[in-house]
Amino acid sequence: MKRILIAEDEPRISSFVEKGLKANGFTTATAADGGTALLMAATGEFDLLILDLGLPIKDGFEVLHDLRRKGSDMPVIILTARDGVPEKIRGLEGGADDYMTKPFSFDELLARVRVRLRADRAPEKTMLTAGDVRLDLRTRTIKVGEKVFELSAREFALAETFFRHPGQVLSREQLLSQVWGYDYDPGSNIVDVYVGYLRKKVGSDRIKTVRGMGYKLTGD
Repeated sequence: MKRILIAEDEPRISSFVEKGLKANGFTTATAADGGTALLMAATGEFDLLILDLGLPIKDGFEVLHDLRRKGSDMPVIILTARDGVPEKIRGLEGGADDYMTKPFSFDELLARVRVRLRADRAPEKTMLTAGDVRLDLRTRTIKVGEKVFELSAREFALAETFFRHPGQVLSREQLLSQVWGYDYDPGSNIVDVYVGYLRKKVGSDRIKTVRGMGYKLTGD
């Protein structure tokens, strides 16, 4: 069983990520500051590190630098609110294997974790399809026939969740948790609003309402 260290000082996010990983068969441990994270990561007991940059004591860049200086080749996924290009470049050039920004889709994080833990490091899928509708994971656009539509960050996260579970009925609660994560309000109608946005781009017949249960993406 793979062991994952989560270095995150925000308890809500740490708990959210930890619960999701445990539900998918991983063993986890958490560190709330950079000093503890470095000590735990340096033991060699973990297979992957999910690293926030805004940690107390030592920030994520320092943890990453010290870890690589010590010769560790453990995969590191940076998960941070810092979405500037200079930070991304610094993180990746500093030895991170991947860089994700908050807010984030847990499904996407899980997919990236699995890719980094695969021995053969097979190339990631860059296109998901359902019938003649294609979701481009690189450009974050959706193509319906010959028409290409730009997607907002939330629209993309919602579309990706549907495309990774084609034909499966997804409840509003599942979609809230996956797309809006730790920040969601269970009483919100935000899912219905964003499903409406997606339907305007892919067609109302592509995302079916399953009364009393939720929504599903069809390939018809």
